[in-house]
Amino acid sequence: MPAYGIEIILSRQLADSLTMPVFITDTVGNLIFYNTPAEETLGQRFEDTGEMPVDVWSVIFKPVDEFAKPIVPGDLPLVKTLTNRLPYHKTFWIKSLQGQLEKIELTSYPIISKENEFLGAVAIFWKIKENEN
Repeated sequence: MPAYGIEIILSRQLADSLTMPVFITDTVGNLIFYNTPAEETLGQRFEDTGEMPVDVWSVIFKPVDEFAKPIVPGDLPLVKTLTNRLPYHKTFWIKSLQGQLEKIELTSYPIISKENEFLGAVAIFWKIKENEN
């Protein structure tokens, strides 16, 4: 694993202790970590996929809207956060690597150092059951 700033390391440590799925990316969008709950939703362990560039992870999990139309990477909250360095939120569906369609809500936010340096982004998401709407 490349050397990352303390804020990234602490974000990964926090993600490891959460029961909600979490993605962490670097500044250019490489997926540098996802936790065990994310593995369950996505259908593959992080140890098996490893780090992934944004053009791979943004389509590999097949995000779609309520009409089953693919969502372009630029419309995903995490990609928007990487582009604009602002938090975003969206409800959409993903098809896991195992073929399961899951409705999720996802919130993303930037990781900013004390020196105001952009270090990457975090996405935290959760499954939505249809009867919860």
